[in-house]
Amino acid sequence: MADDKPDVAWRIIGGLVGLATGWAARKLLTFVWVKATGKEPPVDTEAPEVSLAEAIGYAVLMGVGMSVAQIVVNRTARKRYDAWRALKQVTPGQ
Repeated sequence: MADDKPDVAWRIIGGLVGLATGWAARKLLTFVWVKATGKEPPVDTEAPEVSLAEAIGYAVLMGVGMSVAQIVVNRTARKRYDAWRALKQVTPGQ
């Protein structure tokens, strides 16, 4: 039964990885938006001065970009963590 519960270390690492990934992905996607459009991303997508196409484009870029970043980084981090745990279990006396 104890194996069903996530490891506390993984929960902490996963949370920190999630925060760092979200921050880095947002910075990267904002940079991509500025390079592609030549202007800052819309702060309020419901504002009348923001076109519908711009609001939808930004939402799609951020939604897909953030999701892809989270999936890739979480899977990679989990594989590294599992490999580290397996190595730690094999190494006697530590």
